[in-house]
Amino acid sequence: MRALIVYESMFGNTGEVATAVARGLSDRLEVELRDVSEAPSPITEFLDLIVVGGPTHAFSMSRENTRSEAVRQGARRPPFDLGLREWLEALPSGNHEQAIATFDTRVDKVRHLPGSAAKGAAKLARRHGYRAAAHHESFYVQDTQGPLLPGELDRATAWGRRLAQYRVPARRP
Repeated sequence: MRALIVYESMFGNTGEVATAVARGLSDRLEVELRDVSEAPSPITEFLDLIVVGGPTHAFSMSRENTRSEAVRQGARRPPFDLGLREWLEALPSGNHEQAIATFDTRVDKVRHLPGSAAKGAAKLARRHGYRAAAHHESFYVQDTQGPLLPGELDRATAWGRRLAQYRVPARRP
């Protein structure tokens, strides 16, 4: 079985979480880990699972203006025109065999505010015909630039292990 993880990371925290999720998945699956700027579009290879993750910006996935603002705050990644939102929007719609799981990184101080990149990504994936492999997941950073809170990478690895147990159900006619 094969999985693709596509992530967007401005300060490196989401990339660390994606790597930890890949560790958990790799116990049972062959895993390919790609920054969104290098992710295939469209997806032409056979996959069982797609995992996507990005930072929460303004209660959802990043936009060009929020990526630019992150760079002004010291992000290492320049504001590419392509973020997770744009990559997901470019995927073809239809009945997909692959399931999808979504995650995000969020600042701990605003843990209880509505909206998240993972929730927005899951909603967009559903509109394109992908089934959820799991409920979207959030991982927490101390502040906008990080670092990740203690235990979050272990939690991400454990989430990856749970995802690796997902079996794609047969589509009903």
